[in-house]
Amino acid sequence: MESVRELLLDEMKDLYDAEKQLVKALPKVVKASSNADLRQAFENHLEETRGHVTRLERAFEMMGEKAKSKPCAAMKGLVEEADEAHEKSEGPLTDSAIICAAQKVEHYEIAGYGTLAAWAKSLGLDDVAGLLEETLEEEKAADKKLSEVADEILAEAASMEGGSQEDEEDEKESPRKKAASKGGNGQTSRHRAG
Repeated sequence: MESVRELLLDEMKDLYDAEKQLVKALPKVVKASSNADLRQAFENHLEETRGHVTRLERAFEMMGEKAKSKPCAAMKGLVEEADEAHEKSEGPLTDSAIICAAQKVEHYEIAGYGTLAAWAKSLGLDDVAGLLEETLEEEKAADKKLSEVADEILAEAASMEGGSQEDEEDEKESPRKKAASKGGNGQTSRHRAG
């Protein structure tokens, strides 16, 4: 790279590929989500992501360039993590793992769009910077929404976990309680005899 403009274009190609990968990946994430609010958040973000692709195409056009992709290895890895996340468990735990993977994606995009907008501004490309900032704000909003839904899902997971832990404890204590109520177990009998 010999200029900020070349750097900007190169990274725009990276994010262009990243967004196109997400357009393909998000429908799978929607299907894997068991929580209705989470599904809706992903459906909404899928529509926004399609808009991000279009916005990047406009930004390339404003710079007199053809929209081109450069393989984004980071997004490929993040998408693979998201795929693995929904195979790990079920219900709220799956949803929680999916949110973790999705927020990694959002943070990657927030870092990328924030930097690109700054580079575009430094070059006096205010219209391009405006498009990038618009997407940046949507990525931040998506991340915030995921955090809100995560709180709801974590509370659900904790209540399920708490219930199953209590059940397990009841099962463990149950034989002892039964023995005690029938006059005790072997230890108690020995103590009485001794």
